Amino acid sequence: MDLKNISLSDLKAKLSGGAIDKKTLIKFGIGFGAIILFLIIYYAILKPMVSDRKAIYDDKLNKENEIIQFNEEISQFKARIEKIKPVFEKTSTLFHSKAEVEDLYQSLSKYASKNGLVISKLEKKKPVPVLKEGLADQAVELIQRDMVSYYKIPVDYEIKGNFLGFIKFKRDVARSKKSLNFDKETISVVQNDSTGAVVARGELTIVGLPDEFF
Repeated sequence: MDLKNISLSDLKAKLSGGAIDKKTLIKFGIGFGAIILFLIIYYAILKPMVSDRKAIYDDKLNKENEIIQFNEEISQFKARIEKIKPVFEKTSTLFHSKAEVEDLYQSLSKYASKNGLVISKLEKKKPVPVLKEGLADQAVELIQRDMVSYYKIPVDYEIKGNFLGFIKFKRDVARSKKSLNFDKETISVVQNDSTGAVVARGELTIVGLPDEFF
């Protein structure tokens, strides 16, 4: 029997008339079984595998998109860092934190000891607020945080030692990362000292940020 050319009416007639032979039934059974087997394999094995692979692929795409976004953000951050770097270097050199002011004696002692000097006095005075441009002078108790541009911290000092050593000391301080302004200074020769010792007295000023000293 040619299954390709059999019509629905012929199939119905053969079924009702009991004319379908055993061979035809086997063919139908094999075809139906193949369909069932395919469906079982597809839903039990192939579909989960396809779903897993699709999930992996989608996750890969998401991660690639995230990497692209992160790279763009990194580029933006680098550009911002390069832009603010000069400002940071300037402020970090000029301004002192409260901790750095407290460590000032140790910092200066290092340069003094290197050049054979002795710091006999280092007295930090009360910070003086410098108001922002355009603001009139105010009584200290009336000054608000947002009015202050920065603070000047005066420090009285007295240093003893050889004059040449003192010159080298000033040179080392000038080369340091932090700015110190020597505002007032007198140098006196120590009488009856064969080593040529001098005493340098004066006032230096350091600059601090409002957040540290208000």
